[in-house]
Amino acid sequence: MATLQRLWRHLTTTQRNARRAFPAATLKAIQHKIAEGEVTHRAEVKMIVEGSLSLPAVLNGVTSRNRAHELFAHYRIWDTEENVGVLLYVNLADHKVEIVVDRAVGRAIKSAEWQAVCKTMTKEFASGAFHDSTLAALEQMNGYLSQHFPDQGRKKNELSDKPLVL
Repeated sequence: MATLQRLWRHLTTTQRNARRAFPAATLKAIQHKIAEGEVTHRAEVKMIVEGSLSLPAVLNGVTSRNRAHELFAHYRIWDTEENVGVLLYVNLADHKVEIVVDRAVGRAIKSAEWQAVCKTMTKEFASGAFHDSTLAALEQMNGYLSQHFPDQGRKKNELSDKPLVL
């Protein structure tokens, strides 16, 4: 059962909060950073920001991790030719960042490295520095992906680089 505190956070955090945290200029910079990284590696990165979960989801105990997996499937991030899809998911109400990766990426890059990316991203969130910390985390992520999946000159862009705000 959801705690009252968590329930309250999800009821009071809206898509407007997500748009304030990630305004158009920040979303454009994120899209550029994803595209810039995908020139150096073969992975496909998708970022999704969600203000909060629905009331039924919260009451049913859906976690940010559960939701990230659901979105990974829904947006077919797993459906890349080399199994190199990566989802960077932010849930503002839960104050969580989740990274879900496809099979090939999961075998190559250890969870400690993904946790470091999450920490880079969230360390400045409390002060409202969503722009800079997100770009720094994407830079770090691109470094890991470039190391393990260097571009070999024949990659096509299989997923849109444009971040989504739900």
